[in-house]
Amino acid sequence: MSREAQNLLIPFRRDKKRDFAVGSGEALLASKVRQALLTEGATARSSGELPWRTNFGAGLAFLRHQRNDAALKELARVYVRDALKRWVPGATLVSLAVQQDGPALTL
Repeated sequence: MSREAQNLLIPFRRDKKRDFAVGSGEALLASKVRQALLTEGATARSSGELPWRTNFGAGLAFLRHQRNDAALKELARVYVRDALKRWVPGATLVSLAVQQDGPALTL
């Protein structure tokens, strides 16, 4: 008897039963990807956002307020690729579009 994995969705939110919302399948995978990419992991300038798992995260926050050039674009691509490979091994990165529009960098 095999059941599809279920877990809490991030960001935390309430469901119709006044409990924390849980998800499975695509919704759970999207939640895991969002959590990994938006969490600040430990670096030379930071001890990490999660005290119990300091290395968890992608480090994308360190790209803010940097010169928006080809090197920044490549760094963002590498940070995303590496974070997904390490923290969400069940995800397959099919493509990643990094676009520069003036001062904005969009993944």
